[in-house]
Amino acid sequence: MNEISQSQLRIAYMLQVHKNPKQVNTFIEQLISKDTADVYIHIDKKYIDELSTKIIKHQNVYITEKSINVSWGDISQIDATLLLINEVLKANKNYDFVCLRSGQDLLVKNGLKEYLLQHPSKIFMTSEHITKRIDKAFLNVRWFNLLRRQYSSKYHPFRLLRRGIIYLYSIGLNLSPNFYKLPNEYEYYHGSQWFCMPLNVAKYVAEFVENNSWFYKAFKRALCPDEWFFQTIIMNSQYKTNVINNNLVYIDWNGNHPEILQTKDKKSINKSNYFFARKFDEKVDDKIINYYSQRVKM
Repeated sequence: MNEISQSQLRIAYMLQVHKNPKQVNTFIEQLISKDTADVYIHIDKKYIDELSTKIIKHQNVYITEKSINVSWGDISQIDATLLLINEVLKANKNYDFVCLRSGQDLLVKNGLKEYLLQHPSKIFMTSEHITKRIDKAFLNVRWFNLLRRQYSSKYHPFRLLRRGIIYLYSIGLNLSPNFYKLPNEYEYYHGSQWFCMPLNVAKYVAEFVENNSWFYKAFKRALCPDEWFFQTIIMNSQYKTNVINNNLVYIDWNGNHPEILQTKDKKSINKSNYFFARKFDEKVDDKIINYYSQRVKM
């Protein structure tokens, strides 16, 4: 990998998409502009009929035949990511990196390939070692569907109930224990679902899940498992020392939700020095999307 030139480095981008096909196409065009990347797309099953015919047709763009009904805070987020990873591996191409991104991302800084060439074996993902009992409630409680949904109001009854369950767990009372627990020697790790990792690490992840069904089952009824699943696999593996705690994505968090980035945010985005940013929405502000699509390419 150290001897690969910038023009030879190839990346497989995996996009999880559910809206705004024009905006998705703008992002895709950024990624494939110099023919050094392929883009694998999963469209949420709820929107497949609406979006599948509107995604750009290109030899470097692939839409998965299978489509999963994806829900916030649910194992379906992991199912979609694993589907994309396996599609990349099935293509049997010599990619150097595999990067998971959403359809509401954009490239906001040039020089990504040069940066990856300088870090050929590194894994870019946010990862926090979790030791507090209260935080482990996300995995060790068996969460029911109504409690794993996204509610806009922080005072929604189910959000309040969720907080109550987490508090009770923190003081030693688990009202609904997860039937499947990680082995005692496993360390818990948490972070954003978005990542960029070498192909061999993605292959390791896919094979680990395939050969260790207990691990997947431990996350099946967890709360927001996509923020724990891949971090916990990698940080309990031989690849732990290769992780850089940075997923290369600028996000402006407002509590538990990322803000929609607008033209007023350009200065903050540019100052952040990240290569990607999310989330954008053409229906809120298409000027900032046009700004970055004209200035930044792979």
